[in-house]
Amino acid sequence: MTPPAVGLTIGQVASATGLSVHTLRFYEREGLFLHAPTRTAGGHRVYSPDDLQWLQLCNRLRDTGMPLAQIKEFADLIRTRPDDYSGRLRMLREHEAAVIAKQRALAENLEAIRHKIGIYEEHQRTGDSTGIYTDGRR
Repeated sequence: MTPPAVGLTIGQVASATGLSVHTLRFYEREGLFLHAPTRTAGGHRVYSPDDLQWLQLCNRLRDTGMPLAQIKEFADLIRTRPDDYSGRLRMLREHEAAVIAKQRALAENLEAIRHKIGIYEEHQRTGDSTGIYTDGRR
């Protein structure tokens, strides 16, 4: 008799990561996992704590704008060259630079929004709308 698989069900992983069951199956089909989940005798997927940690990293990379194709490339590097860190470091450094650039752009945009809020608050306080669209930062 085969012992029952120990690990997390697809529903548990979906709940823990915020990814849908459909997305987890898609990730598996697209080769985004570091290895295919094991299966129970009944064919149900069983995920390990390592799979959960990997998916949490994938979520962080996605949340910061890394396309799925790059995440797949990252996973491929881990699978095919587990002792070679140079490619992964290059990818992460490039992504870090892109995130920093995005942060800077967001900070500039936020400053423009705050400036406009100040203008609107002043116009609301004084009841004067003169020049509201002529400050160069509509």
